Amino acid sequence: MRLHRNLVFTVIDALDFIFNQGEYADKVVAKALKKDKRWGSSDRRFVAETIYDIVRWKRLYAEIADVKEPFSRDNFWRIFAVWAVLRGYKIPDWKQLEGTPTRRIKGRFEELSKIRKFRESIPDWMDETGAKELGEATWDKEIAAQNEQADVVLRVNTLKTNVKSLQNILAEQEIRTKTLKAYPDALILEERANVFLTDAFREGLFEVQDASSQRVAPLLDVQPGMRVVDACAGAGGKTLHLASLMQNKGQIIAMDLYESKMKQLKTRAKRNGAFNIEYRIIENNKVIKKLHDKADRVLIDAPCSGLGVLRRNPDTKWKLQPEFIDNIRKTQQDILQSYSRMVRPGGKLVYATCSVLPSENQEQIRTFLKSENGKDFQLEKDHKILASVSGFDGFYMALLQKKS
Repeated sequence: MRLHRNLVFTVIDALDFIFNQGEYADKVVAKALKKDKRWGSSDRRFVAETIYDIVRWKRLYAEIADVKEPFSRDNFWRIFAVWAVLRGYKIPDWKQLEGTPTRRIKGRFEELSKIRKFRESIPDWMDETGAKELGEATWDKEIAAQNEQADVVLRVNTLKTNVKSLQNILAEQEIRTKTLKAYPDALILEERANVFLTDAFREGLFEVQDASSQRVAPLLDVQPGMRVVDACAGAGGKTLHLASLMQNKGQIIAMDLYESKMKQLKTRAKRNGAFNIEYRIIENNKVIKKLHDKADRVLIDAPCSGLGVLRRNPDTKWKLQPEFIDNIRKTQQDILQSYSRMVRPGGKLVYATCSVLPSENQEQIRTFLKSENGKDFQLEKDHKILASVSGFDGFYMALLQKKS
């Protein structure tokens, strides 16, 4: 396996943007892939996968390379050399890679792989938090699963097509997919491909949405004609799923703090042919108060640590701080207390996060049910999804019903 200079230089530049300039890995990768129109699919795959790989294993590779942040350009080359040796590449005679100590790299890798925080390449505080909340054995498996590359899962837009038809359409473009038991609208790619370039995507026949995330909207038990509030809609993956489950009948009120997210959702909704969505920015409490006791269903896809989706957002490991988790727990409870008041008597609420920490999940529900606002609700069921068990993202979701 040969290394190509222009591809490797692109990787080094990208690492500088991510680690020294605080940019998000997905945005940096998207930009990097547009750098040279002459690159083929294997070139682009090398660039994307190498950047994500080094981001994912940063702590381990930096420890082996014996470099510390903030990284200089020379440090990035040393980290890259570690990656190349461990991936079995022949080290070329470039001046940046001169004197790469191949045997020492392999030896240090063996040594550090015995210590979980290095083996799984995570900060000390994250290792301690995960072990404390999930127990050593479960955390051991979960953090290992979170370091595996995530599958690409599609959610078929049933407003426009069905699973079989979409499978056939994608197969014509040599994109092979398989169905998933217990996930009626899901297709999983057999091999990675850029599905965003397909006509099927442009026509709104599917969205990319992990299988675990696809379990949230159905749990809300929506019916056509209902009034449903998606209270933390973001860019609207679950809003669009709700629209298709409701067959475009009734009303979905999609709410978020950020106008930019609502704009993204409007674009996606137009592509999806979802037209039963109303958009509201949460500028103040009045927006929520106007809906007190008015909604048949409320979805709270709460802001969280994201510790269930590290596979697809590996840079979260380095951007996340322990203080953020402390603060987000308070925000989660505040949101539950406030937004739950939109549920009418007899209506239902789903609280969901893409975290695996019980303190953001089961404990939040317990606290809420013991509170003044929560005493009118009862827990119908909840699901804790671990990546190590499901093979998909780590998630939590709880269905609550308000007493009539």
